[in-house]
Amino acid sequence: MAPNAFAKKAEPFVCGGSAATFASCVIHPIDLAKVRMQLYGQLNPGKKIPSFVEIISNMVKSDGVTSIYKGVDAAIGRQLVYGTARIGLHRSFSDILVERNGGKPINFLAKTLSGMASGSIAVCIGTPFDIALVRLQSDSMAPEKERRNYKNVFDALIRTVKDEGVGALYKGLAPNILRGMSMNVGMLACYDQAKEGVAKLLNDPMINGPTIGTKLGSSAVAGFTAALFSLPFDLIKSRLMAQKPDPETGKMPYRGIADCAMKIFKKEGPLGFFGGFSAYYGRCAPHAMIILLSIESITQAYKNTFS
Repeated sequence: MAPNAFAKKAEPFVCGGSAATFASCVIHPIDLAKVRMQLYGQLNPGKKIPSFVEIISNMVKSDGVTSIYKGVDAAIGRQLVYGTARIGLHRSFSDILVERNGGKPINFLAKTLSGMASGSIAVCIGTPFDIALVRLQSDSMAPEKERRNYKNVFDALIRTVKDEGVGALYKGLAPNILRGMSMNVGMLACYDQAKEGVAKLLNDPMINGPTIGTKLGSSAVAGFTAALFSLPFDLIKSRLMAQKPDPETGKMPYRGIADCAMKIFKKEGPLGFFGGFSAYYGRCAPHAMIILLSIESITQAYKNTFS
């Protein structure tokens, strides 16, 4: 394959992965607070979940400013794998569908199917890093004698395999796949659809790509739909990934997705599935907007380099 042909094939993966990694570094403290808010109900049943500001301020007071970037190495590793795959595959699948549609825009159902397929494949590849990320972020919430005290992402991965077997790296895979599918539909498919609607409202012909107004409007819509669609699955995923055997009985708190969902519903009610929505939306919206805004600039720079 000629260098330029390979560069074109690699474009959505390189540009998508770069944008996703950059966005994750920027919003990591929000993601950390989101995970802690989700796990608080499990570790402290009956107690009011603290706000995003309270969690961040308490961490800074007790462990210093650097504590809000705990697990950032796992976040980067995750996005280099998961982010690259989910965005790159979605763009590749969408381009194929557009080509088969005679170059005309594809409908929302086709965009949804592309988002679901690319999201599920990406999750299967990136779940081990997701496990490491959740464990690094939640470890200091546990009682001191129960903490794992991981040094970094690689220490978390190695010790998880050594202590619990390779299968432990894929705990929560099923809800993670559901989350990945719903996240991709909410973020990428809805962004593509919203872009068409916002462009019409703003009279943007999008001849040389969408204007900044179209990008901002459609990425804000995508941030909201991504959070709304995926939060329940993200909550279940976080709890399954962070669970530990009971010190007395040796049993895990949850047997699977259905058991986890039922226990959340019984103990915390329907709103329990949306615990930490403020932090989650605060993560999804900026994350989506940073990715979708930066990817245009990164793609243009990439094209200029390899044209």
